Amino acid sequence: QVQLVESEGGVVQAGGSLRLSCTASTSTYAMGWFRQAPGKEREFVAVVEWTGSSTSYGDSVKGRFTISRDNAKNTVYLQMNTLKPEDTAVYYCAASTIFTEMSRLYNYWGQGTQVTVSS
Repeated sequence: QVQLVESEGGVVQAGGSLRLSCTASTSTYAMGWFRQAPGKEREFVAVVEWTGSSTSYGDSVKGRFTISRDNAKNTVYLQMNTLKPEDTAVYYCAASTIFTEMSRLYNYWGQGTQVTVSS
């Protein structure tokens, strides 16, 4: 069993930045971020392989978001820059035994944290 604890999100103005973190009880998993806006399906945001050597991003966040991890702290980060109102969603971190963008292949999920971007 892997426990995932996310940092608080927040409210930020469009064009601003916010960093989310997720602390896990272990570091040997690929870690992903997903988000879900009201009335929409869960969307892949980013994933980092467990060594940190590989990353992948959803098309809507490429060039704006950066995922990274510090395995000494069992923590993964999502740095979000140039935020847009359409980035407003509940953000979830998740752990998977494989490096994947598919949410159904993630074994463990955090509780979710709200990010709101005001225009």
